[in-house]
Amino acid sequence: MENKHSGTGNDNATGTATKEVSFLNRIDLSSPDIHQSVSLLKQACLDCGFFYVINHGISEELMEEVFEQNKKFFELPLSEKMKVLRNEKHRGYTPLFDELLDPDNQVHGDYKEGYYIGVEVPEDDPKAEKPFYGPNVWPSDDILPGWRHTMEKYYLEALEVARAIVRIIALALDLEADFFDKPEILGQPLALLRLLKYPGQISDPSNGVYGAGAHTDYGLITLLSTDDVYGLQICKDKYAQPRVWEFIAPLKGAFIVNLGDMLERWSNCLFKSTLHRVLGNGQERYSIAYFVEPSFDCLVECLPTCKSKKNPPKFPPVIYGDYLGQRYKDTHIDLNVYNKLQS
Repeated sequence: MENKHSGTGNDNATGTATKEVSFLNRIDLSSPDIHQSVSLLKQACLDCGFFYVINHGISEELMEEVFEQNKKFFELPLSEKMKVLRNEKHRGYTPLFDELLDPDNQVHGDYKEGYYIGVEVPEDDPKAEKPFYGPNVWPSDDILPGWRHTMEKYYLEALEVARAIVRIIALALDLEADFFDKPEILGQPLALLRLLKYPGQISDPSNGVYGAGAHTDYGLITLLSTDDVYGLQICKDKYAQPRVWEFIAPLKGAFIVNLGDMLERWSNCLFKSTLHRVLGNGQERYSIAYFVEPSFDCLVECLPTCKSKKNPPKFPPVIYGDYLGQRYKDTHIDLNVYNKLQS
């Protein structure tokens, strides 16, 4: 695949460099050879924490419909989008600059728009009292007919894909395949679907301007579906100086999957939660991220297969919801800012 947006160069002020495009291991969910799948996935998790997933079972028609509906929402006037502004449960629309992922290197927030959709929990459900649980916020069906139905269908199908991937991850960690299926982990997951649009703006790392600043994801894994516009970069070694960034090539019909902070903690750093960012290149770019999170009350602590006397746990146990809440607080604009602007 030709890459018109790669090459080797320097992000002068940030002391980083970019390399040509990186191609990833492909995990085929339709393959009967589970041993090969485990081997390929484990190699990817040890190397860079990113891999492709192909033949995942979600139809091409549904994927195209999700992207079409995604585009329709972001093409609405800002006044219409602001009617479904993100709430305290992190459901709904996030305007440009709402999120600031790399404050040390960014002059303002991420140059992207987003829309959060989570597990649907009625307001009268006791679980709705917790952060991140509650009813979703939906655009009017009069304005976007069928939009909610499409997103709910995709949300459920993507979760089944995630469960299949996580079973292979469990085997790669020498666990039982159903280890992560427990009620406190993925039995009642806190999965978040986020629709994203990067406007046609050119990023300028040397001046702190990014589509999305450098960050790691927070949960278990992320399933990313993108259009064919380049923009996603990964840094395999976040401690290297200078940092080296590599573009990830879009692969039609595939998910780009990466590991989150909780899997790094569970695996005692055996598997990587890899630093990544998005650079705009002047073209509009649409993507759909599906963040697969354990339940809010899940206690994340080092797995028995990943520790020993010579390799003790590197992290203390953590309640996932507490970790997630702090990360969102650190990276999103306080909602009071919007209330003041609209008053």
